[in-house]
Amino acid sequence: MKTSNPVLARLGQAAERERAAGYAQPGPYGQPGYPQQQQFPQQPYAQPYPGGYGQPVAPPTVTPMTLDDVVVKTVLMLAILGASAAAAWVLVPDALAGPAWIGAAVVGLVLGLIISFSRMANPALVVAYSIVEGVFVGMVSKAFESLYDGIVLQAVVATFGVFFLMAMIYKARIIRATPKFARIMVAIMAGLFGVMLVNLVLALFGVNTGLRDGSPLAIGFSLVCIVVASLSFVLNFADIEEGVRMGLPQRYSWTAAFGIVVGLVWLYIEILRLLSYFQGDD
Repeated sequence: MKTSNPVLARLGQAAERERAAGYAQPGPYGQPGYPQQQQFPQQPYAQPYPGGYGQPVAPPTVTPMTLDDVVVKTVLMLAILGASAAAAWVLVPDALAGPAWIGAAVVGLVLGLIISFSRMANPALVVAYSIVEGVFVGMVSKAFESLYDGIVLQAVVATFGVFFLMAMIYKARIIRATPKFARIMVAIMAGLFGVMLVNLVLALFGVNTGLRDGSPLAIGFSLVCIVVASLSFVLNFADIEEGVRMGLPQRYSWTAAFGIVVGLVWLYIEILRLLSYFQGDD
């Protein structure tokens, strides 16, 4: 089955190579995995003996990915991320909070890019990403909570509320992940990433662009990011659905779970920022 998603297409090609390699594996006693001609007398109509040596040797099977696999991996990633965030919140001293979240953000970005562009699913990298991203989330959350009491719980509830709302919207097919929708979303997300990167670099040099200072522009920018992050789940759900139909190997459920967790973290951070803007005058 063809897909308009280049990542899924690449993974699908890898899966096809795995299945092809599986059929090329030798069977027991050096016999190839394909049916062989029986040299003993055949039953009528050339049927092989049930359970006899004339039966085709079953090729090694590759367990396909299921929706349950993705759910389990997503929950596991969130559990690891949450534990890492809690540990960072408690163990990292305030004096090291800045270097900790900046370092975690950089390492998380690098790991995320490696996972996104890798041709093979790598569970170890996905777990490492969860740990590092947990440190980032923990440090950022602690900073916001120290300024605005209760804001972290509000952001967590809002984040999962939006996620489940988007899941229901997708299931009802209110929004469909058409190729045009996917292209537009990818372009918008790339543009937002570029803007945020430039804004970060300018901020390091003391330049205030107004995108993160609580101004009307900052509120509008956060709202745009929240909408785009929410819509990105439609692409995630469509990718998972198509990946299951394509029969991708089970380990690719880690890649699918990674996509959901990335969206959740982005959505959480943007909601956290937006809530802080409205609590800044208290």
